[in-house]
Amino acid sequence: MSRFNIAEAKAKFSELVKKAMLGEEVIIAKDNKPVLQLVALDRPKQTRKPGSGKGQILYIAPDFDATPEVFKDHV
Repeated sequence: MSRFNIAEAKAKFSELVKKAMLGEEVIIAKDNKPVLQLVALDRPKQTRKPGSGKGQILYIAPDFDATPEVFKDHV
């Protein structure tokens, strides 16, 4: 849960919207008293299922899992 006063919420509004959209509870307070909760309206209608995109990927390069040459020294 994140808690912000009104002035701070005003300065960080875009960040707070992102947090709310990711499901985090965002509380906005006035004089250190909670006055509202910022929540996303669009919530997933169903849980994600592994394999639900099967057949939708048209092409994967043969070297998809290969480490690029520029990173070989760092691995």
